[in-house]
Amino acid sequence: MVQSEKRMTARRTRPFTLFVLLCLALGLQLASLSRHPQPGSQTDVSEYEKRLNTLATEIETLQATIQREKKRESSVLARLGRLGLEKKLILNQIDMYDTQRERNQREIAGLKAEIPRMEASLEKEREAIERILVTLYKFGRYNYVELMLQADSIGSLLSENRNLVLLAEEQEQIINDYLTRLEEINTARERLESKRIESGQLLQKAREKQEELETQEKKNRALIGEIDQNIKTHEQVIAEKIERAQQLQDLIKQLLDNKIDLPFPLTPLDERKGRLPWPVTPRRVVTRFGVVRHPKYNTTTQNNGIEIAPQNSMLVKAVHPGVVSFADYHEGYGFLIIIDHGMDFYTVYAHCSEFYAKQGQAVQEGDPIARVGDIGSLQGTTLYFEIRRAAEALDPLQWLRRR
Repeated sequence: MVQSEKRMTARRTRPFTLFVLLCLALGLQLASLSRHPQPGSQTDVSEYEKRLNTLATEIETLQATIQREKKRESSVLARLGRLGLEKKLILNQIDMYDTQRERNQREIAGLKAEIPRMEASLEKEREAIERILVTLYKFGRYNYVELMLQADSIGSLLSENRNLVLLAEEQEQIINDYLTRLEEINTARERLESKRIESGQLLQKAREKQEELETQEKKNRALIGEIDQNIKTHEQVIAEKIERAQQLQDLIKQLLDNKIDLPFPLTPLDERKGRLPWPVTPRRVVTRFGVVRHPKYNTTTQNNGIEIAPQNSMLVKAVHPGVVSFADYHEGYGFLIIIDHGMDFYTVYAHCSEFYAKQGQAVQEGDPIARVGDIGSLQGTTLYFEIRRAAEALDPLQWLRRR
């Protein structure tokens, strides 16, 4: 009689076990599906990181340049150059804060899209667990609430049946996954709130830097006004400009003494006279080549190049193939690029705000090499442009295409 009852119990247990197995399989499948990351759930911020790394390098270089210039003998042009460098530093810091905020906003958008997907997956896992535990309650007479609250001891609750013990281990894993998913959602929500707070702080920092920039702009305008209104300051600037022009002349001579081999054949620059493209799209030529007389003080200066006010685009482009032989800050000229075109021809681009080409880099006609700025300029945002044959300065307007 006892053996008969055991056989009947076994017959009832097998279909029950199979049924639970099916339920568990369904639950595991749903849980597995929900654990797979959805396409697009990870926000790609690599481009922001590259930009931030570039900005960090530029900021470090600017800070070093400013410190170096502060140690030099004080002059009006030196002061003007430092004001320009400090403005550029602030602009880079604003750009860095804005880039960090954009990256945060992208991460916030990703989290706001991801959290509902995670919650939907969590709901699927919860439903799978509920179906399994309800089934166990019906067939095994186990308390549903107790099983939910004591996930760590499910195995002990089902110790009467070896098969169910194994199944209980699977159930425990599903429940642990459910709890893990719940923790992930809470972490994502906390990260979302943290990013929102951080974005607000970055916006405030950018606004503070904008105020600093406006202060620097006022100092810059005041200094230029002093140069224009004060005869002594004006005469001092003329003397300094003559000295800086001589320094540039000496730099060109050094480059002539250390000629580089061009990595490609090219058309000699003197065959392009009158047909060279403009380095920037010109709005107007602010200062011309040669002797220029000041309308107020009747003083004269010798300009070895021209200053061009750009129209729309701030991009500076190479006017002829060559190799960048110099790219650095130069007092009186701001960020300065010199391109060697072979056969003792050079072009000079000054008052730039940043470089797109590096020293030693080969460039073709039309390649972007820099961005127009106002560092060291008395005329605002302009490009200073020279053409040199050896150390001799040539009138660029005779070499550029007619507009």
